[in-house]
Amino acid sequence: MTMKTLILGAAASTIVVAGAQAADLPVAPEPVDCVRICDAYGAGYFYIPGTETCLRIGGGMRVEFRFRDFADDGNTEWGTRDGNGTTARARAYMKFDSRTQTEYGLLRTYVDLWFTGDSGGDLSPTVTLWDGFIQFGGFTFGRAESFFDFYTGDNWGSLIQQGFSGHGTNMFAYTYGFGNGFSASLSMEDATFVRGGIMNTALTPLTTTDLYGGHKWWPDFVANLRVDQGWGSAQVMGAVHQVWGGDALLESELGWAIGAGVTFNAPMLAPGDTVSFQGAYADGAVRYVHEAAGLPDAMETVVGTDFETTTGWGIGGGITHHWTPTLSSALTANYASFENDRGALADVDLDQWGVQGSLVWSPISGFLMGVELEYESQDLAVGGVSTDDDLVSIFRVQRTF
Repeated sequence: MTMKTLILGAAASTIVVAGAQAADLPVAPEPVDCVRICDAYGAGYFYIPGTETCLRIGGGMRVEFRFRDFADDGNTEWGTRDGNGTTARARAYMKFDSRTQTEYGLLRTYVDLWFTGDSGGDLSPTVTLWDGFIQFGGFTFGRAESFFDFYTGDNWGSLIQQGFSGHGTNMFAYTYGFGNGFSASLSMEDATFVRGGIMNTALTPLTTTDLYGGHKWWPDFVANLRVDQGWGSAQVMGAVHQVWGGDALLESELGWAIGAGVTFNAPMLAPGDTVSFQGAYADGAVRYVHEAAGLPDAMETVVGTDFETTTGWGIGGGITHHWTPTLSSALTANYASFENDRGALADVDLDQWGVQGSLVWSPISGFLMGVELEYESQDLAVGGVSTDDDLVSIFRVQRTF
């Protein structure tokens, strides 16, 4: 074997080995958009890959066990054969909040879905669109809490309403910020969500047929002036509401409501403490005073032709106090009075008051266990005086994120 042959063989071997090593080299991966944290709107937001939109996905789970109406054996639930003296509820939440800054202001979409399984129901839970709206600049379009609502109570109010206006509705609204925490809002809201009923004269006032017609000429118009600053928040608000009798009562009246509320931050008591007060008056729009008002918006005075609107007022307040960083209590109380002058058919007067108190343990952020006691009394005067009361207790476990 000559020297030339040896040199050529070695060169060939080197090329083969180099080729094999080149074939084993890793291929560079395609670039991937990493999820970026978006801290402009608080914790939990991230940029949707490939966009400048920030998204927060939240949710939770709530479980409740209720003892219902157990103070009086004559009441509906606890003391009757077919009453449900104890019930349970399981409710799941899914929340999606997306935000994008534009040259016209903030573009936001918000969706809050509730999935509820109650005692006595089938295996398919009820699904509720609690909130679902688009905000663009100062505009709000969709389903959200009424712009009349301000203070809705410090407690859960799971079975007994806390005695204030608190309802979701479909709306078209605009909010203008003056700066330094001051703002004004004007909202057109679906009137069917706040109707209290028009009742005929044939039966007792609390169980009669609703004579409201269709959603006729205009929505509810709601306006407020609000301030949010370090000391707390305050609001004055008003609403107009069409009371339309439809074909049963060919009459239309203009109902209205006004109110004012204030919430004070009270760190001098303990960090996170608040104290709140609110009052409201309404004529023909009673649910703006009390979400579970015991009298309707109007009552028939002449069968088939005329009705009289209900007037009412309410006042209440509440406090939340933190005994320790993990143990807190809340107390809410309210009083409301409603009157309807039916002329020859006799006046109807209703006084109702309620109170709720709770004790809550929250050892971990977003998790709580607690108990609440809720009481309400109604005194109805129509051809005599009748009284009804309701006392319930609730045990709740909740986790939110």
